[in-house]
Amino acid sequence: MRFARTRRILLPILAAFSIGAGSLPLAPSAANAASSLPFDDISSSYARDDITALAAKGIVGGTSERLFEPGKTVTRAEFAAILVRAFGLEETNNAIAAFQDVKSSQWFYGAVQAASNLELVSGTSATAYQPLVTITREQAAVILARALKLNGASSSASGFVDFPSISSWAQSSVGAAVKAGLFKGDENGAFRPTSKLTRAEIAVLFHRIVLNKAWESQFAATSGSMLQIGWQYGQTLAEYKASIGKSAVNTLAPRVFFLDSAGSITDNTDSALLTWAASKGKKVWGMFGNRFNAETTHAMLSSTANRQQVVAQTAALADKYGIDGVNLDFENVIAGDRYYMTLFVQELATALHKAKMVLSVNVSPDLGTDWTDAFDYEAIGEAADHVVLMAYDEHWGGSPIAGSVSSLPWMKSGLDTLLESIPSSKTIMALPFFTRDWTTGSAVSSTEMTIAEQNALIGSLAAADKSWNAALGQYVYAYKKGQTTHRIWTEESRSLTAKIRESLQSGATGFAYWYIGGESPDVWPSVRNAVKYESFRFE
Repeated sequence: MRFARTRRILLPILAAFSIGAGSLPLAPSAANAASSLPFDDISSSYARDDITALAAKGIVGGTSERLFEPGKTVTRAEFAAILVRAFGLEETNNAIAAFQDVKSSQWFYGAVQAASNLELVSGTSATAYQPLVTITREQAAVILARALKLNGASSSASGFVDFPSISSWAQSSVGAAVKAGLFKGDENGAFRPTSKLTRAEIAVLFHRIVLNKAWESQFAATSGSMLQIGWQYGQTLAEYKASIGKSAVNTLAPRVFFLDSAGSITDNTDSALLTWAASKGKKVWGMFGNRFNAETTHAMLSSTANRQQVVAQTAALADKYGIDGVNLDFENVIAGDRYYMTLFVQELATALHKAKMVLSVNVSPDLGTDWTDAFDYEAIGEAADHVVLMAYDEHWGGSPIAGSVSSLPWMKSGLDTLLESIPSSKTIMALPFFTRDWTTGSAVSSTEMTIAEQNALIGSLAAADKSWNAALGQYVYAYKKGQTTHRIWTEESRSLTAKIRESLQSGATGFAYWYIGGESPDVWPSVRNAVKYESFRFE
């Protein structure tokens, strides 16, 4: 994995740790070599070439403009920062901090948050990261084995003479990292699990990682062209365009068509938005809604003439504006209209496909209630190009029980059920940019709020109890306002990252967001990181 190099006298640190640097090639002259190096104190370091290569990529920096201090130990914060840079990920300045001892004012905040969102690093307790504590060899092995998705057994590390001194929680990770060629023992055959890693050793270690061309090409790639839909709601055209410009969205879903009578639709299409979208290389799927009106929807669906008229109008308008597709959002459909709802989807899909346009259909998770009885998931999946699972309102506004808008296990259950009927290649997960502030007294009530509003409220609280619920994949806040207890099951960068990762691991092939403008600035880097990291294949 490393270059063959001309032998030189090894530095004591190399003899002690043998993390994998060989000897340096002879340089033409010390003066010329020093003048071409990024730092003044690395010319005699065994890690000179590794430091130089990583500095050129922006993965490591100096402790000052001209000093690297190769013998200095590395902190947990520094390790997280190097890891995020090496993997081509973005720092995420989460609105809610994962650890009490990692402050938003500290230079490493965004890196630790990004790594924590993806579960690449974990705290030393539920609330502490200990960012300034130096990292050990076994700790680094655990983080890298997890981050590189390496599988290994402790047997790969059992050959070290000090194997019994490797912590039990680290043995399999050390084995995986050794098997991958990232770590070696010292000249005495010892791993030295609790020895502190130096900046020189870290440079060698991460240079090994980026020298793997298959890995490096993935680190350098963007988050890809995965379908990302952004619904417009409550924003002016200028506001929506500004929000989209900062987002990961590549497909706009403005609310343009509405079923306002049994035989016709109203058209709210804004041609200026379509022109702007085309100039930015973004697709447009016009959303077609029924305003939750069960009676009007029934009158349209159950009449062949009305149904066909609405299909023809929709296809004609979509063709007139040259949009790329239609996003059908019919909710509160009567259970008895199941057959007609299926016919409508089939007929609309046929009409749109003739014009080279796509049809996506929004559905709620199938919980076996009359809310979804009108939807034949399998038949809809066969007719439509995409099925969008609206993975929110687990606890809706009028719920008698306070709780999450979209907990991780609830979302996963809904997706797993959908995938029993619909191919994963057609499945899009819709995630919430909103939550609810619940009061839990003699009567339960809630106030809906966007993520941005939630963050502002949390930031204004003089006192609150906060905990990360790993099972739900959410922070839960509890606070008092007068004598009333409030609870918020938050949606933010960390919770959305967990949902995106779980969705991709389960087979979803794209995402939608209700609604654009509800998010905070840290959400989009987190979304891009989650999509990118889940695309990595290391073995």
